[in-house]
Amino acid sequence: MHRYDLISCHDCGVLYRKRPLLPREKARCVRCRSVLYRAASGRGASAGLDKVVALTLGAALVFLIAQFFPIVELDVNGLTSSATLLGSIRVLWSEQMQVVATMVFLFTILFPAIELGSLLYVALGLRGGVKVPGFNRVLRAVQTAREWGMTEVLMIGILITVVKMTSLATVLPQPGLFAFGALTLLLAIVVSFDPKALWNLGDDLTRQALPGIRYKAFAPGAKMLPCHACGLVAPPLGHGKHLRCVRCGSALHVRKPNSISRTWALLIAAMILYIPANLLPVMVTQSLFGAQDDTIMSGVVLFWSSGSKGLAIIIFIASVVVPMLKLGVLALLAFTAQRRSRWRPRQRTVLYRMVEFIGRWSMLDIFVVTLTVALVRFKSLAVITAGPGALAFGAVVVLTMLAAMQFDPRLIWDPVDEQVPGEEEPVVVTAHTGNNTVIGEQHV
Repeated sequence: MHRYDLISCHDCGVLYRKRPLLPREKARCVRCRSVLYRAASGRGASAGLDKVVALTLGAALVFLIAQFFPIVELDVNGLTSSATLLGSIRVLWSEQMQVVATMVFLFTILFPAIELGSLLYVALGLRGGVKVPGFNRVLRAVQTAREWGMTEVLMIGILITVVKMTSLATVLPQPGLFAFGALTLLLAIVVSFDPKALWNLGDDLTRQALPGIRYKAFAPGAKMLPCHACGLVAPPLGHGKHLRCVRCGSALHVRKPNSISRTWALLIAAMILYIPANLLPVMVTQSLFGAQDDTIMSGVVLFWSSGSKGLAIIIFIASVVVPMLKLGVLALLAFTAQRRSRWRPRQRTVLYRMVEFIGRWSMLDIFVVTLTVALVRFKSLAVITAGPGALAFGAVVVLTMLAAMQFDPRLIWDPVDEQVPGEEEPVVVTAHTGNNTVIGEQHV
């Protein structure tokens, strides 16, 4: 068996032997229905690298344009105001909202820049037949940055801000708006590429055998741990709590240490902050008519009453429903895993995947506040500043995302595995579902 033939399900921990897939097919776990891998696109590794380099280079150039050009410009009776993303962050920083400014900078500028720069660095090296220095660390940085980059959320926030400003002033689109639109599309394509494939190309390039890997037999009790960084399934290096991947050196764990207790700690902190996030104002408007505080719900009501019901629904879902849903689902997952419940494991795994997917979208309201604060700077007419509710709400989003990352979904399936006697031989499971074909050997 080749060292890349094994793959572990991220959500339930079952091991499979990879099988070839037809174009546009993807393999799913027969137990929890998670996507294991997709069919490779292109005409080989060289064509795939060419595509990655071209798309990443294009995205990097558009990224620079998006950062340094204004996004929109407002015109109120001859008074104009424009804003770039960097300028918006500077405004927040100057108004003593350094924590919110830091979050916006990390999620919209730093992490996307790390992903694009690191991916381009590694792919250009592989294309030139070189395994670049720091290969493993750089690829791990790509995966971490991908988890926290929120360009697509920012783009929706920009569009909401533009619609919101049309009731106050004449809105003139600027190059930054179109650049962010193009960047969102390019990043969506780049994100579809699995960076774990680059590790395989790096191994093939150096033609070095990995130590300590024997796939000829699956002896009962043999410790085969998956690496969630590079995807390799192999016996680990080290002993006890100090296990390392033989390929990339990442720390390995049978289960994430203290997963449930860490999830509860982050979750309780998010629940506490969720109260002031909804009660305190996220924006304060100073105008000729006095001061006005706007909470998240008052913003939803404003959009609804002004006729923008679609935007009101989007903000209500992203800023109210999604955080409540995340808190409730994570509490359910942590409680049932702590009790070692066997109740509906597949459905709970689906809930976990849903929380992972929607987690970042709650930052939508923070991005709207950031751009609004930077745009409405008409000193004699109106000035909008960020309120303390923005800080509390941003903290809730970050804490719930960290809680979802700390939770180990394999804990959902551990009580189920205890019911089934261990199998000494692989159990061959075959299922066909059209373009979602699953054909593999399930190693229990």
